[in-house]
Amino acid sequence: MNVAPNMAENILNNLCTAVISLDHELKVCFINQSAESLLEISANKSLDKPLAELGWGFDQYMSIFYDAIQSGQPYTQRMAEFTLTPGTHLTLDFTISPISEGEWPRLLLEMHPLDRYLRIDRDAALNERQEISRQMIRGLAHEVKNPLGGIRGSAQLLEKQLVTDELKEYTKIIIDETDRLTHLVDQMLGPTRIPKPESTNIHVLLERVRRLIELEYPGVDTIKDYDPSIPEVLVDPEMYLQALINILRNAMQSMVDTPDPKLTITTRIERQFTINAIRHKTVVRIDITDNGCGIPPELKENLFYPMISGRPDGTGLGLPLVHAVIHQHSGHIEFDSEPGATIFRIFIPFGAVQS
Repeated sequence: MNVAPNMAENILNNLCTAVISLDHELKVCFINQSAESLLEISANKSLDKPLAELGWGFDQYMSIFYDAIQSGQPYTQRMAEFTLTPGTHLTLDFTISPISEGEWPRLLLEMHPLDRYLRIDRDAALNERQEISRQMIRGLAHEVKNPLGGIRGSAQLLEKQLVTDELKEYTKIIIDETDRLTHLVDQMLGPTRIPKPESTNIHVLLERVRRLIELEYPGVDTIKDYDPSIPEVLVDPEMYLQALINILRNAMQSMVDTPDPKLTITTRIERQFTINAIRHKTVVRIDITDNGCGIPPELKENLFYPMISGRPDGTGLGLPLVHAVIHQHSGHIEFDSEPGATIFRIFIPFGAVQS
């Protein structure tokens, strides 16, 4: 029994799979709601338009589409990468299926986005490596801080035996340097206290950070794009404040040589988002975007590890602290970066904070 066109469209619009139907000239003749959401375009703007002209990146695969029409054979492309807009990347598997109906053949394009699954895998791997790194740092901190304490104590005792200020200056240097190294080791360990969560308006925190950063870096154009309907979240406001300061400071420092520096802070609600194998119905998403020089490619894989920095004067401890704070709050942080467009995305679930 044939399915009525309206019923077929209703079925396709209720699929989670993104589906596009193309005519023999590779013009869009149907796009379901999942494809509209995936490709960030409405049916009104895509219908009757050639696939290659819609800016999705399929133009690099046009020969495959024409081969499928002529041969009548389906084709599957794995791990295809697209750039929808600057800073918005998409990885997907897609299948082209020829359909012989009437005089002219048509193609059915099915798309399966992989970014969510790749992100979950990356997040799990990063958390595992971070935990191993933290254990190593804890062991190293114990081995370093013990002798530092002995050196400091010995210097203090020696200082009491010295009679001239000139000689005491040397013991002061020893004490100051041991204190500096102890502080450095403590910073490498990350947050040392358990979060004290309280109901917090995330926009109040963002405004505090934004005003502070504007005072430190005058002349940078900061743009707010807040969703005022976002309810309060359960976070430790002081810990999150420090994490946000670190991210915005990094963004500002990356725009030092940018002719027209712009910083954009966006808040949105994200639905059905998975963090650490837990699927959350809704989370808060904070996007911090700058048009600076971008993150060097060789640093991207290890950006959240201690002592990794792209600046000669950087300590490499700011972003590891950010990752630790967000992880303590059961959240997630990720980034996309290229010259002129770097986005850090923070996801905060509504719910309890890890102990």
